[in-house]
Amino acid sequence: MPQHTLPRPICGHCDGFPTVTITTGTRTPDGQRQTITANCPACHGTGHTTPARAHTRIGA
Repeated sequence: MPQHTLPRPICGHCDGFPTVTITTGTRTPDGQRQTITANCPACHGTGHTTPARAHTRIGA
């Protein structure tokens, strides 16, 4: 029987687009544009967030 997992919430900072490629404006010696890759700092490039932990009661 298949296991069904609940979908994780999408990151609110990047809206599920965690990695982008940005051109620097310069060209490589063979004529291609030079690019850099940037990851979302909130989700670290995964596109999803982890659900908040439930509050637990401390003490008796």
